[in-house]
Amino acid sequence: MALRWGRGGDVTLVIGTDEAGYGPNLGPLVVAATAWQLAAAPEAVESVLAAAVAQACPLRMWGDSKAIYRGGAGLAPLERGVLVATSLAGVSEPTNWASLVSALGITMADPPPEGETLQAIRVPRHEHTPGCAALAAGIHGHLEARGVRLTALRCRVVQPAEFNAQLDRGLNKSDILSAVTLDLAAGLADKAGDEPIVIWCDRHGGRRRYAAQVSRAFGGALVSPLEETPTQSRYAIGSRRWIEFSVGGESRTPVAVASMAAKYVRELSMLAFNSFWAGRQANLAATAGYPVDASRWRGEAQAAVNREGLGWDTIWRRA
Repeated sequence: MALRWGRGGDVTLVIGTDEAGYGPNLGPLVVAATAWQLAAAPEAVESVLAAAVAQACPLRMWGDSKAIYRGGAGLAPLERGVLVATSLAGVSEPTNWASLVSALGITMADPPPEGETLQAIRVPRHEHTPGCAALAAGIHGHLEARGVRLTALRCRVVQPAEFNAQLDRGLNKSDILSAVTLDLAAGLADKAGDEPIVIWCDRHGGRRRYAAQVSRAFGGALVSPLEETPTQSRYAIGSRRWIEFSVGGESRTPVAVASMAAKYVRELSMLAFNSFWAGRQANLAATAGYPVDASRWRGEAQAAVNREGLGWDTIWRRA
Protein backbone atom coordinates (compact mmCIF):
# COMPACT_ATOMS: atom_id res chain seq x y z
CA MET A 1 0.00 0.00 0.00
CA ALA A 2 1.41 3.38 -0.95
CA LEU A 3 1.84 6.02 1.69
CA ARG A 4 -0.75 8.78 1.64
CA TRP A 5 1.30 11.80 0.66
CA GLY A 6 1.39 14.85 2.83
CA ARG A 7 1.22 18.46 1.73
CA GLY A 8 2.81 18.84 -1.70
CA GLY A 9 3.85 15.18 -1.84
CA ASP A 10 6.20 15.45 1.14
CA VAL A 11 7.72 12.33 2.64
CA THR A 12 10.31 12.41 5.44
CA LEU A 13 12.50 9.70 6.94
CA VAL A 14 12.62 9.88 10.75
CA ILE A 15 15.34 7.99 12.64
CA GLY A 16 15.30 7.51 16.41
CA THR A 17 18.21 6.21 18.51
CA ASP A 18 18.82 5.26 22.12
CA GLU A 19 21.05 3.04 24.27
CA ALA A 20 20.93 0.55 27.11
CA GLY A 21 23.83 -0.39 29.35
CA TYR A 22 25.77 2.89 29.33
CA GLY A 23 26.36 2.78 33.11
CA PRO A 24 27.27 -0.86 33.94
CA ASN A 25 30.70 -2.42 34.23
CA LEU A 26 29.47 -5.86 33.15
CA GLY A 27 27.71 -6.86 29.96
CA PRO A 28 27.47 -4.94 26.70
CA LEU A 29 26.60 -1.41 25.74
CA VAL A 30 23.72 -1.75 23.25
CA VAL A 31 22.67 1.05 20.91
CA ALA A 32 19.56 0.76 18.73
CA ALA A 33 17.98 2.79 15.95
CA THR A 34 14.60 2.73 14.23
CA ALA A 35 13.64 4.24 10.86
CA TRP A 36 10.16 5.50 9.97
CA GLN A 37 8.75 6.97 6.76
CA LEU A 38 6.16 9.69 7.24
CA ALA A 39 3.99 11.34 4.63
CA ALA A 40 4.68 14.79 6.06
CA ALA A 41 7.06 17.69 5.72
CA PRO A 42 10.01 17.73 8.16
CA GLU A 43 8.50 20.46 10.33
CA ALA A 44 5.28 18.42 10.79
CA VAL A 45 6.66 14.94 11.51
CA GLU A 46 6.51 15.17 15.30
CA SER A 47 2.81 16.06 15.47
CA VAL A 48 1.83 13.66 12.66
CA LEU A 49 3.67 10.73 14.25
CA ALA A 50 2.38 11.41 17.77
CA ALA A 51 -1.23 11.56 16.56
CA ALA A 52 -0.90 8.43 14.42
CA VAL A 53 0.63 6.33 17.22
CA ALA A 54 -1.93 7.57 19.78
CA GLN A 55 -4.77 6.44 17.48
CA ALA A 56 -3.14 3.17 16.41
CA CYS A 57 -2.01 2.03 19.88
CA PRO A 58 -4.74 2.56 22.50
CA LEU A 59 -2.71 0.43 24.93
CA ARG A 60 0.72 1.56 26.07
CA MET A 61 2.79 -0.38 23.58
CA TRP A 62 5.93 1.75 23.45
CA GLY A 63 7.69 4.11 25.83
CA ASP A 64 10.92 4.69 27.69
CA SER A 65 12.34 1.22 28.34
CA LYS A 66 13.08 2.16 31.97
CA ALA A 67 9.32 2.67 32.49
CA ILE A 68 8.20 -0.35 30.42
CA TYR A 69 10.68 -2.81 31.96
CA ARG A 70 11.26 -3.29 35.63
CA GLY A 71 13.33 -6.30 36.66
CA GLY A 72 10.77 -7.76 39.06
CA ALA A 73 7.94 -7.56 36.51
CA GLY A 74 9.68 -9.67 33.87
CA LEU A 75 10.48 -9.10 30.23
CA ALA A 76 6.97 -9.62 28.82
CA PRO A 77 5.88 -5.96 28.25
CA LEU A 78 9.28 -5.01 26.86
CA GLU A 79 9.44 -8.07 24.60
CA ARG A 80 5.92 -7.51 23.31
CA GLY A 81 6.69 -3.95 22.23
CA VAL A 82 9.90 -4.99 20.46
CA LEU A 83 8.36 -7.98 18.66
CA VAL A 84 5.35 -5.92 17.54
CA ALA A 85 7.84 -3.42 16.10
CA THR A 86 9.75 -6.11 14.19
CA SER A 87 6.46 -7.36 12.73
CA LEU A 88 5.55 -3.82 11.69
CA ALA A 89 8.88 -3.63 9.87
CA GLY A 90 7.88 -6.71 7.86
CA VAL A 91 10.01 -9.28 9.67
CA SER A 92 8.67 -12.66 10.81
CA GLU A 93 8.47 -13.04 14.59
CA PRO A 94 11.84 -14.32 15.87
CA THR A 95 11.91 -17.88 17.17
CA ASN A 96 15.52 -17.99 18.43
CA TRP A 97 18.56 -15.75 18.91
CA ALA A 98 19.71 -16.12 15.30
CA SER A 99 16.37 -14.93 13.93
CA LEU A 100 16.32 -12.06 16.46
CA VAL A 101 19.75 -11.02 15.18
CA SER A 102 18.25 -10.84 11.69
CA ALA A 103 15.06 -9.07 12.81
CA LEU A 104 16.89 -6.34 14.73
CA GLY A 105 19.94 -6.13 12.48
CA ILE A 106 22.17 -6.91 15.46
CA THR A 107 25.91 -6.55 14.88
CA MET A 108 28.87 -6.93 17.23
CA ALA A 109 32.61 -6.99 16.60
CA ASP A 110 33.41 -10.16 18.57
CA PRO A 111 31.31 -12.53 20.68
CA PRO A 112 31.77 -12.44 24.47
CA PRO A 113 32.93 -15.45 26.52
CA GLU A 114 29.25 -16.41 26.95
CA GLY A 115 28.65 -16.26 23.19
CA GLU A 116 27.53 -19.89 22.82
CA THR A 117 25.11 -19.49 25.72
CA LEU A 118 23.68 -16.41 24.03
CA GLN A 119 23.24 -18.30 20.76
CA ALA A 120 21.20 -20.94 22.60
CA ILE A 121 18.92 -18.54 24.47
CA ARG A 122 15.19 -19.06 23.98
CA VAL A 123 13.31 -16.31 22.11
CA PRO A 124 10.62 -15.23 22.68
CA ARG A 125 10.81 -15.54 26.46
CA HIS A 126 7.04 -15.27 26.95
CA GLU A 127 3.84 -16.37 25.24
CA HIS A 128 1.93 -13.25 24.22
CA THR A 129 -1.87 -13.18 23.91
CA PRO A 130 -2.88 -11.88 21.46
CA GLY A 131 0.22 -12.68 19.46
CA CYS A 132 2.64 -9.92 18.53
CA ALA A 133 2.08 -10.41 14.79
CA ALA A 134 -1.69 -10.07 15.28
CA LEU A 135 -1.23 -6.89 17.31
CA ALA A 136 1.10 -5.53 14.66
CA ALA A 137 -1.41 -6.22 11.87
CA GLY A 138 -4.01 -4.03 13.52
CA ILE A 139 -1.54 -1.25 14.29
CA HIS A 140 -0.08 -1.39 10.77
CA GLY A 141 -3.40 -0.54 9.12
CA HIS A 142 -3.96 2.48 11.36
CA LEU A 143 -0.43 3.81 10.84
CA GLU A 144 -0.44 3.23 7.09
CA ALA A 145 -3.75 5.06 6.71
CA ARG A 146 -2.13 8.06 8.38
CA GLY A 147 0.99 7.97 6.27
CA VAL A 148 3.33 6.33 8.82
CA ARG A 149 5.48 3.25 8.24
CA LEU A 150 8.19 1.62 10.39
CA THR A 151 10.82 0.50 7.88
CA ALA A 152 13.83 -0.81 9.85
CA LEU A 153 15.37 -1.57 13.25
CA ARG A 154 19.10 -1.85 13.92
CA CYS A 155 21.17 -2.74 17.00
CA ARG A 156 24.87 -2.45 17.66
CA VAL A 157 26.26 -4.47 20.58
CA VAL A 158 29.58 -3.31 22.05
CA GLN A 159 31.04 -6.02 24.27
CA PRO A 160 33.54 -5.15 27.04
CA ALA A 161 36.62 -6.19 25.01
CA GLU A 162 35.72 -3.81 22.18
CA PHE A 163 34.69 -1.07 24.61
CA ASN A 164 38.02 -1.24 26.43
CA ALA A 165 39.94 -1.30 23.14
CA GLN A 166 38.23 1.99 22.21
CA LEU A 167 39.27 3.46 25.56
CA ASP A 168 42.86 2.41 24.80
CA ARG A 169 42.64 4.33 21.51
CA GLY A 170 41.99 7.51 23.48
CA LEU A 171 38.20 7.71 23.33
CA ASN A 172 36.18 8.32 26.47
CA LYS A 173 32.87 6.71 27.36
CA SER A 174 30.78 9.50 25.84
CA ASP A 175 32.86 9.43 22.64
CA ILE A 176 32.16 5.70 22.24
CA LEU A 177 28.41 6.15 22.70
CA SER A 178 28.28 9.05 20.25
CA ALA A 179 30.34 7.25 17.61
CA VAL A 180 28.25 4.06 17.75
CA THR A 181 24.97 6.00 17.75
CA LEU A 182 25.88 8.23 14.84
CA ASP A 183 27.28 5.36 12.78
CA LEU A 184 23.94 3.54 13.17
CA ALA A 185 21.98 6.65 12.20
CA ALA A 186 24.24 7.38 9.23
CA GLY A 187 23.93 3.79 8.02
CA LEU A 188 20.13 4.06 7.95
CA ALA A 189 20.27 7.51 6.35
CA ASP A 190 22.59 6.26 3.61
CA LYS A 191 19.98 3.72 2.54
CA ALA A 192 17.37 6.44 2.03
CA GLY A 193 16.53 8.16 -1.21
CA ASP A 194 16.59 11.92 -1.60
CA GLU A 195 13.85 12.58 0.97
CA PRO A 196 14.62 14.88 3.91
CA ILE A 197 15.77 13.14 7.08
CA VAL A 198 15.13 14.02 10.72
CA ILE A 199 17.18 12.19 13.37
CA TRP A 200 16.17 12.16 17.03
CA CYS A 201 18.62 10.98 19.71
CA ASP A 202 18.38 10.82 23.46
CA ARG A 203 21.00 13.06 25.06
CA HIS A 204 24.42 11.40 25.54
CA GLY A 205 25.17 12.00 29.20
CA GLY A 206 26.12 15.62 29.81
CA ARG A 207 27.52 16.25 26.33
CA ARG A 208 26.20 19.46 24.75
CA ARG A 209 28.25 19.81 21.55
CA TYR A 210 28.10 17.16 18.81
CA ALA A 211 28.98 18.94 15.55
CA ALA A 212 32.39 17.31 15.05
CA GLN A 213 31.07 13.81 15.77
CA VAL A 214 28.08 14.31 13.45
CA SER A 215 30.29 15.54 10.61
CA ARG A 216 32.62 12.55 10.96
CA ALA A 217 29.76 10.05 10.87
CA PHE A 218 28.21 11.70 7.82
CA GLY A 219 31.31 11.69 5.67
CA GLY A 220 32.62 15.15 6.50
CA ALA A 221 29.31 16.87 5.72
CA LEU A 222 28.86 20.53 6.64
CA VAL A 223 27.17 20.56 10.07
CA SER A 224 25.61 23.83 11.26
CA PRO A 225 24.67 24.23 14.95
CA LEU A 226 21.11 25.49 15.39
CA GLU A 227 20.84 25.19 19.18
CA GLU A 228 23.09 23.97 21.99
CA THR A 229 21.41 24.26 25.37
CA PRO A 230 21.41 22.17 28.58
CA THR A 231 18.34 20.26 27.32
CA GLN A 232 18.71 20.12 23.55
CA SER A 233 21.36 20.28 20.82
CA ARG A 234 20.15 20.66 17.20
CA TYR A 235 22.12 20.68 13.94
CA ALA A 236 21.55 20.92 10.22
CA ILE A 237 23.50 18.39 8.14
CA GLY A 238 23.77 20.00 4.75
CA SER A 239 20.42 21.35 3.54
CA ARG A 240 18.02 18.39 3.91
CA ARG A 241 19.02 16.56 7.07
CA TRP A 242 18.61 17.55 10.71
CA ILE A 243 19.64 15.89 13.97
CA GLU A 244 18.59 16.57 17.57
CA PHE A 245 19.96 15.34 20.90
CA SER A 246 17.33 15.91 23.59
CA VAL A 247 16.92 15.24 27.29
CA GLY A 248 13.90 12.95 27.61
CA GLY A 249 14.05 11.98 23.94
CA GLU A 250 12.19 8.73 24.71
CA SER A 251 8.92 10.70 24.63
CA ARG A 252 9.14 10.40 20.83
CA THR A 253 8.07 7.01 19.48
CA PRO A 254 11.10 6.34 17.21
CA VAL A 255 13.42 6.92 20.18
CA ALA A 256 11.17 4.93 22.54
CA VAL A 257 11.15 1.88 20.27
CA ALA A 258 14.94 2.12 19.91
CA SER A 259 15.21 2.36 23.71
CA MET A 260 13.12 -0.79 24.10
CA ALA A 261 15.03 -2.74 21.45
CA ALA A 262 18.36 -1.83 23.06
CA LYS A 263 17.10 -2.78 26.53
CA TYR A 264 15.66 -6.08 25.29
CA VAL A 265 18.95 -7.11 23.69
CA ARG A 266 20.86 -5.98 26.78
CA GLU A 267 18.61 -8.03 29.09
CA LEU A 268 18.90 -11.16 26.92
CA SER A 269 22.67 -10.66 26.93
CA MET A 270 22.69 -10.49 30.73
CA LEU A 271 20.55 -13.64 30.97
CA ALA A 272 23.21 -15.44 28.94
CA PHE A 273 26.03 -13.83 30.95
CA ASN A 274 24.57 -14.94 34.29
CA SER A 275 23.72 -18.43 33.03
CA PHE A 276 27.24 -18.92 31.68
CA TRP A 277 28.98 -17.90 34.90
CA ALA A 278 26.51 -19.66 37.22
CA GLY A 279 27.55 -22.87 35.52
CA ARG A 280 31.17 -22.19 36.42
CA GLN A 281 30.91 -20.90 39.99
CA ALA A 282 28.67 -22.47 42.63
CA ASN A 283 26.30 -20.09 44.44
CA LEU A 284 27.25 -17.12 42.25
CA ALA A 285 24.32 -14.71 42.43
CA ALA A 286 23.16 -13.08 39.21
CA THR A 287 24.00 -9.44 38.54
CA ALA A 288 22.54 -6.65 36.43
CA GLY A 289 26.10 -5.36 35.97
CA TYR A 290 25.80 -1.91 37.58
CA PRO A 291 28.82 -0.68 39.53
CA VAL A 292 28.08 -1.57 43.18
CA ASP A 293 26.77 -5.07 42.51
CA ALA A 294 29.28 -5.57 39.71
CA SER A 295 32.07 -5.14 42.26
CA ARG A 296 30.43 -7.79 44.45
CA TRP A 297 30.15 -10.11 41.45
CA ARG A 298 33.78 -9.52 40.46
CA GLY A 299 35.00 -10.59 43.86
CA GLU A 300 32.85 -13.71 43.92
CA ALA A 301 33.65 -14.71 40.32
CA GLN A 302 37.42 -14.22 40.48
CA ALA A 303 38.20 -17.94 40.82
CA ALA A 304 35.92 -18.88 37.92
CA VAL A 305 37.42 -16.21 35.67
CA ASN A 306 40.90 -17.50 36.51
CA ARG A 307 39.87 -21.08 35.71
CA GLU A 308 38.56 -19.97 32.33
CA GLY A 309 41.91 -18.31 31.59
CA LEU A 310 40.24 -14.98 30.78
CA GLY A 311 41.55 -11.49 31.32
CA TRP A 312 39.21 -9.01 32.98
CA ASP A 313 39.30 -6.76 29.91
CA THR A 314 37.08 -9.31 28.13
CA ILE A 315 34.47 -9.08 30.92
CA TRP A 316 34.81 -5.79 32.80
CA ARG A 317 34.27 -2.39 31.16
CA ARG A 318 36.77 0.07 32.58
CA ALA A 319 34.52 3.13 32.26
